[in-house]
Amino acid sequence: MTSESTSDDVGLARWAPEMPTVQEIRESMQNFGTPDYIVFAGMLVVCGIVGIYFGFVKKSSGEDEYLVGGRNMKTFPVSLSLLASFISGISLLGTPTEIYVHGTTYLFICSAVVFVTLVTSFVYLPVFHELKLTSTYEYLEKRFDKRMRLLGSVLFAISIITWLPIVIYVPALAFNQVTGVNVHIVTPFVCIVCIFYTCVGGLKAVVWTDFFQTFFMFGSMLLIVIKGTADVGGWSLVIRRNLESGRLEFPTTDWSPLTRHTIWGLTIGGFVHWLQISVINQNMIQRYLSLPTLQSARRALWFFMIFVTILLCICGYAGMLIYAWYHECDPLTTKLARAKDQLLPLLVMNVLGDFPGLPGLFVAGVFSAALSSLSTGLNSMAAVVLEDFVKPFMKTPFTRRGADIFMKLTVVILGAICVALVFVVERASTHVLQLSISLGAITTGPSFGIFNMGILLPWINGKGALIGGIAGLSFMGWLGLSTEAAITSGKIKFNTKPVTTEGCTYSFPQVENLLLSVPPDSILKDVGEEPWALYRLSYLWYTMTGALVTISVGLIVTLITSQDVEKLDPMLVAPFVRKYLKTSRKDVAPKELHQIKVAKSNEKEASCTINEDDKLLPSETSTNNVINK
Repeated sequence: MTSESTSDDVGLARWAPEMPTVQEIRESMQNFGTPDYIVFAGMLVVCGIVGIYFGFVKKSSGEDEYLVGGRNMKTFPVSLSLLASFISGISLLGTPTEIYVHGTTYLFICSAVVFVTLVTSFVYLPVFHELKLTSTYEYLEKRFDKRMRLLGSVLFAISIITWLPIVIYVPALAFNQVTGVNVHIVTPFVCIVCIFYTCVGGLKAVVWTDFFQTFFMFGSMLLIVIKGTADVGGWSLVIRRNLESGRLEFPTTDWSPLTRHTIWGLTIGGFVHWLQISVINQNMIQRYLSLPTLQSARRALWFFMIFVTILLCICGYAGMLIYAWYHECDPLTTKLARAKDQLLPLLVMNVLGDFPGLPGLFVAGVFSAALSSLSTGLNSMAAVVLEDFVKPFMKTPFTRRGADIFMKLTVVILGAICVALVFVVERASTHVLQLSISLGAITTGPSFGIFNMGILLPWINGKGALIGGIAGLSFMGWLGLSTEAAITSGKIKFNTKPVTTEGCTYSFPQVENLLLSVPPDSILKDVGEEPWALYRLSYLWYTMTGALVTISVGLIVTLITSQDVEKLDPMLVAPFVRKYLKTSRKDVAPKELHQIKVAKSNEKEASCTINEDDKLLPSETSTNNVINK
């Protein structure tokens, strides 16, 4: 050892004890003050007031009013509600983390937005809006049979019950990062407020709280990126540091579906992923159906897609900003941020910690995203439970009061279950988070395939759809769980962008399980043989894979069992398919239809309404009530 190195070691030894530890730095940043709590509580109070207004002042009259807002909601609030439902705390905190760890390629998924909006507007929305459904899965019964309706509802229930606890848990991590408060203290309190306004106010309360919560979301994200950019030295420095680290990049044009992010996976796979969220998700469809006309639903869809793109780009830039701040000292390696989803809250306390009330605004924004997703999920599950799990098996229908009590009780019970499952998410840590995401992909692929068989492929029968759906669910279950096991065991690893701790001004002793470090060769050798190629399929292709398996099996079964297309109601397929559909029904002319609206009054008066655009107007009556011009 040279004298120079010995001198350096002595210097380090003298300096090390004087350096603050990572624990001391973390505790010093947890200065969530009284003004912050006031701002956070103010958001909850506003939500509660909205629930009281629609629950007790302007009461919902009947299940149609409770579940779909009487089908007379306004376009702009509904479009913001769609945004709030789509963007959860997982998106607000997870997107910046994705950019920080893997680079900007994920943001190119936004390129599919225009195509998703066009296809949704002209293929799927007309079918659902004309049938005046409450549950999306009512369609499956009309198109196929009751068994398909039950299967679709079960798939939705599985995805919601596994997704909502994560939606609650992730923002609780953010609250824990800035306050040090245990997640199990804040989650029950916040969820009680959400359950309350969802329970008493119905869809109108959910939509209007979403409306206010959207401003919290946008405001908090804009605040952190504008102030953070100014403090770090300007946006040009943010861009330069990310460019130098290789984070600012375009996706590869590699044709392999095994590559995590390619331009084809992001555009084609992303298109299918966003399409299934937009067109078959009960959370979204329920809002489209709350609008009075198809045209207003289309406008809400366009607003929603524009807002989603803007917000995702803001979240992506926030990820670049995080790297610009911590480019010399990775907080994940040092454990300053104990979980990946705590990166953005960490930046918030660095940038806004000295300004009373502003950290509270950020936390309110993150929890707003979570509450909007939770309230939407609870309201949608109440609709599905009532319409799909209870009504089809009841001999005596509910009274108006009975239905109202049942729906509110359903919201309370499901909300309590989701709060309880937060304990499971926390105990299982990352493994359960990954497993829940995989389970989401397991259900969305088969669901998307089932609905596409109904809307786009009129010659597929109920037996083919049922067997195809079960086959798709089984295949995706095997693929998703096997891949998750391979990732957990370390057989599958993903490339990450470089980080360093050379510029840290604090010590981080006894750091274990470094999240972003490269394992030694000895560890890699013990992993075993490389996993099967199918297990390494990019997650962006999961939804499309599940749908293709479902449709393929459905087609094969239908070819064996046959389907009488002439008996199919043309209104159950996409508008562009109707013109090619041969039907033996004399009372249906797909291109020239009048709609007779039967008023539900004691006199049973009827009024005839003509659609100028040759489209069927919304109706609660069956196709027996349509006549030629």
